[in-house]
Amino acid sequence: MPDWQLVFAPTVPLTESLIRGTVLFLSLLILMRVVGQREAGGLGITDVLLVVLVAEAAAPGLHGEASSVVDALVLVGTILFWSVCVDALAYRFPWFARIVKARSQPLIENGKLNRRLMRREFMTTAEVAAQLRLHGIDDIAVVERAYLEPNGMISILPRDKRSLEPVEPPNTE
Repeated sequence: MPDWQLVFAPTVPLTESLIRGTVLFLSLLILMRVVGQREAGGLGITDVLLVVLVAEAAAPGLHGEASSVVDALVLVGTILFWSVCVDALAYRFPWFARIVKARSQPLIENGKLNRRLMRREFMTTAEVAAQLRLHGIDDIAVVERAYLEPNGMISILPRDKRSLEPVEPPNTE
């Protein structure tokens, strides 16, 4: 028979769990922001961070390695709290969003690669060419602009704007 007191009674002081969760979340947020945009792979940095930290915080409680389920819940709650706070602050204060949220970066301008961005993000010309092919473009010269988006994906604006304009239906009168 399990000892319910051990399962639900916190074994770590709640303030310690709150401080650990806060320091861990904010430190990893800063580190992931410094690493670059491509590392997130389709998710925002805070999304990746949230998934990893919640999984890590909840794992000991799920595996029985933690002394208490409450310890894991306090840690998960702290991480979720800071995730919501960071998003709310970024929404409310544009200057804060510039610090914690990645912005779109110009990868191609007027058919020319931004080599500086490519070096910073460790992107090769072959990787950029592969992304262009996925968008149906085989020549960089036809790209007006391409951006490395905050989620690590590449968005492309071709030079030929006519392909983007709506086509008028034929007049049947």
